[in-house]
Amino acid sequence: MTIDGFLNLNKPAGMTSHDCVGRVRRILKLKRVGHGGTLDPAVTGVLPIALGRATRLLQFLQHHKAYRGTIRFGLTTATDDLEGEILNSQPVPELSLEQVQAALPNFIGKIEQFPPSFSAVQVGGKRLYELARKGETVEVAARNVEVFRLDILGWRPGDFPELDLSIACGAGTYIRAIARDLGALLNAGGTLAGLTRTESSGFSIDQSLTFEELEVQLQENTFSPILPSAVLRHLGAIVLSPEYTKRWFQGQRLPIPETTIEAEKSSNNPPENLIPEPPYPLQVYDRDGNFLGIGQVANSDTTTILSPQIVF
Repeated sequence: MTIDGFLNLNKPAGMTSHDCVGRVRRILKLKRVGHGGTLDPAVTGVLPIALGRATRLLQFLQHHKAYRGTIRFGLTTATDDLEGEILNSQPVPELSLEQVQAALPNFIGKIEQFPPSFSAVQVGGKRLYELARKGETVEVAARNVEVFRLDILGWRPGDFPELDLSIACGAGTYIRAIARDLGALLNAGGTLAGLTRTESSGFSIDQSLTFEELEVQLQENTFSPILPSAVLRHLGAIVLSPEYTKRWFQGQRLPIPETTIEAEKSSNNPPENLIPEPPYPLQVYDRDGNFLGIGQVANSDTTTILSPQIVF
């Protein structure tokens, strides 16, 4: 089967992202399959899957993500979620929603995070979770991440109160770390009790497919991969003339007028997603609307140059 495009997979709990890639390979009988934005096994929701030649485009997907999560207070664990060993359990019935609301602004904007001890971050060529399972403790530098939005969806008071949140953030943000650090700031302890990714790299959970739905579509011959043009809209785009299309497939560098470059100017895209200063990647199409690949735009002394980076 020849398939080039993307699958918006609704990942189930209990599977690693690698497990999901393997199952998609078997279902589609396709060798070239990759994923974008790793999800922990316990986390459900959007997992972008690239099929066929589209695996070469994973590096160009946008990095913004969104989640729905539940934080449980009064509890801390070794993994900062319910999968790990309980380190401390102390009821905090006095904790109020007002206290939580006052603390949340500390986690909006550009913040520093220490990744959870059980995470895929590498130190000395080893994953942190591998070292943690061996009982080894290592120092990890704080990371700069960005949280665009934190909205309260629900609050359940009690001995171990729970907070439901909607979170929009940039790449590398650990929601488990937000749960841990929010609990620490409130002197209550906190851990992540549940998490679903609702958006990733331009894919939304509303349009995602479960494995079962994918198999039904294949049986009914209705499955169609998502085209690169649908998920690369945050990049600019250029349409080549027939002569330039021929030269593109020959791997030639092409001089282009800057006025031919257009970007998606949607209100959903942050300002940095509009056309930046060169060098930058650009979608390339022919006049029939066929996707030709990704070019790199750079300025020479006299003109703007489009160089083939990935050719379809």
